[in-house]
Amino acid sequence: MRTVAVIPARYASTRLPGKPLVQILDKPMIEWVYRSVKSSRLVDSVIVATDDQRIFDAVKGFGGKVVMTPDDIQTGSDRIAYVANQLNDTDIIVNVQGDEPFISGGVIDDAVMPLIVEPALQVATLVKKITTAEELNNPSVVKVVFDKFSNAVYFSRSPIPYLREKEELIRQMQSGLFYKHIGLYVYRRDFLLHYTRLPQSQLENAEKLEQLRILENGYKIRVVETVTENISVDTPEDLYRARTFALSFGQLRN
Repeated sequence: MRTVAVIPARYASTRLPGKPLVQILDKPMIEWVYRSVKSSRLVDSVIVATDDQRIFDAVKGFGGKVVMTPDDIQTGSDRIAYVANQLNDTDIIVNVQGDEPFISGGVIDDAVMPLIVEPALQVATLVKKITTAEELNNPSVVKVVFDKFSNAVYFSRSPIPYLREKEELIRQMQSGLFYKHIGLYVYRRDFLLHYTRLPQSQLENAEKLEQLRILENGYKIRVVETVTENISVDTPEDLYRARTFALSFGQLRN
């Protein structure tokens, strides 16, 4: 069973222009992400998907695999599917965000494993417990609820589940009621190609969350809990945190 990780990387970013090429110590962020994904035991190959020549040249420069995609592709999933369509020998596609320079190979393996052991499963992703009210109420932090079989029920930018008794918030948070979504996806290749051809759904458009298209069309998304806190770089403040982390702990993913 062949597994390929694809990292979508766009140069344009409203809050941090040129994000994939910002320097963290001596390497551009896209190289940190690439080398981190390479540490996965279950991923056979890593490919960067970009529409920008500068990113393409940077990946080539550090010896990585990269595919140029059309610049009119609208979403990250569509960019992943464009590459997956060319990978006829591949069974599983891992979508790794290009702004997570310290993503753990072990965490990626945890997300891939359900598709290896359950042939009927089409999609898996990661979740982590929410431990602060700030995270719970931040619309940039996507919340998720799931059933007793670890299949997602709903994703939202709003706090879910809703608590009628607000004084219960701390106790329920400590008990593990609230979870946030970590945006790494593992797909069966054929399902990814099918899913990205489906029309955008009503809830997807309302919440601006692509994964709701999968649920609205009756498919399951398996969630895998992680305790690892990733540093996602989306703002200058995030970049400062990433640089501080790298400086404090050394080049962890060489």
